[in-house]
Amino acid sequence: MKIAFILSSAAILLFLSLLHLYWVVGGKWGLEATIPRREDDSRRLFSPGKAATVGVAFLIFFASYLLLAQSGYLYALLSERLIRWGCILCAAVFCLRAMGDFRYVGFFKRVRQTHFARNDTWFYSPLCLWLGLAFVLAVTD
Repeated sequence: MKIAFILSSAAILLFLSLLHLYWVVGGKWGLEATIPRREDDSRRLFSPGKAATVGVAFLIFFASYLLLAQSGYLYALLSERLIRWGCILCAAVFCLRAMGDFRYVGFFKRVRQTHFARNDTWFYSPLCLWLGLAFVLAVTD
């Protein structure tokens, strides 16, 4: 079960990294539903540029590497200590993202009527919790 949990989480992270790169090169699929919008659903809260999107893609890819290296499925290019602390940081980031900012994102958000908010409630926040738990599981081995 642990193997399936870790490998599926790493695969999800790789997919998300590739999805971000797809957006960088001009892809539109899924883009409109992934950025929080104002309460009246009129405009985005922010519009990330290409450099920021590439940076996020790299961080997600690196998180996948950390998860697989910590679990012993990839060769550790970094010290065991750095990989372990990277996984602890990833667990914290994903769990905090699942909790959210208490306004637009996360399980405890107040703005719930936008397209993004509905996706966040049913997909994004649960996925972040799933990924956070995967990193916790990898570290506690």
